[in-house]
Amino acid sequence: MPPKSNPKKDPPKYQQIADHLRKGILDGTYPAGQPLPSEEILAGQFGVTRPTVRQGIAELRAAGLIEAMMGRGTFVRSPHSRPGLTRPRGVRQDSEGRYIEADGLRWTGTEPSVATRTDAPLALADLLRIPPGEPMFTYDALETAENGRLRQLHRTYVPFSVLVGTKYEEEAPPPAPHLYAAMAELGHTLHFTEYVRTRMPLPDQTQALRLPGGVPVLHVLRVSLNQQDMPVALEELHLPGDGVELSYGI
Repeated sequence: MPPKSNPKKDPPKYQQIADHLRKGILDGTYPAGQPLPSEEILAGQFGVTRPTVRQGIAELRAAGLIEAMMGRGTFVRSPHSRPGLTRPRGVRQDSEGRYIEADGLRWTGTEPSVATRTDAPLALADLLRIPPGEPMFTYDALETAENGRLRQLHRTYVPFSVLVGTKYEEEAPPPAPHLYAAMAELGHTLHFTEYVRTRMPLPDQTQALRLPGGVPVLHVLRVSLNQQDMPVALEELHLPGDGVELSYGI
């Protein structure tokens, strides 16, 4: 006699609430920037307690679809809406030969950058075409722009091997963007390649960039290459992924 099949169980109530709200966000029932129904309304609609409603809402927050604002409520983030800021990417030279960011923003470090010695991990060594473990000068900076409205984490790496036989063999070169002029003085004509991906931030990055829950970071690796297409430096940037998009000329 064949075993009896179990009837399909309904998902738990918190999951039903999350699915209902997710569908409404994606189809535009709940537009971006608008508040979700209150916990009290959702509890009555689904016949559950408010802690159950909060559990469903927590799923949407983890997915980056909503944002809780202290004292104001929970607001929708639409995956289809354009962000509030578009940043042209890249580095160009101005009429005086200075290297400047394509977006024209003036970034200021929250505190002076200090060079530390690190060893190249495998992934970065591959981009820099150096052996894993080669020593590098490394700078870390938390930078702000637009009166602190924009924030990014900026790390600069310069392999020791690039500096052999130069005045920077005994002293650290400056971090980017001043590094570009220093490399030009050493005879390098620079061009750049960027690699961009998204990932969820580490706890310290969430705090430094003031990210709400569920928001990824844009992770940008910029390689500086000379006229022989040899890498001479690498920059690593982390930017908030919720309110900015990057544009590239091709």
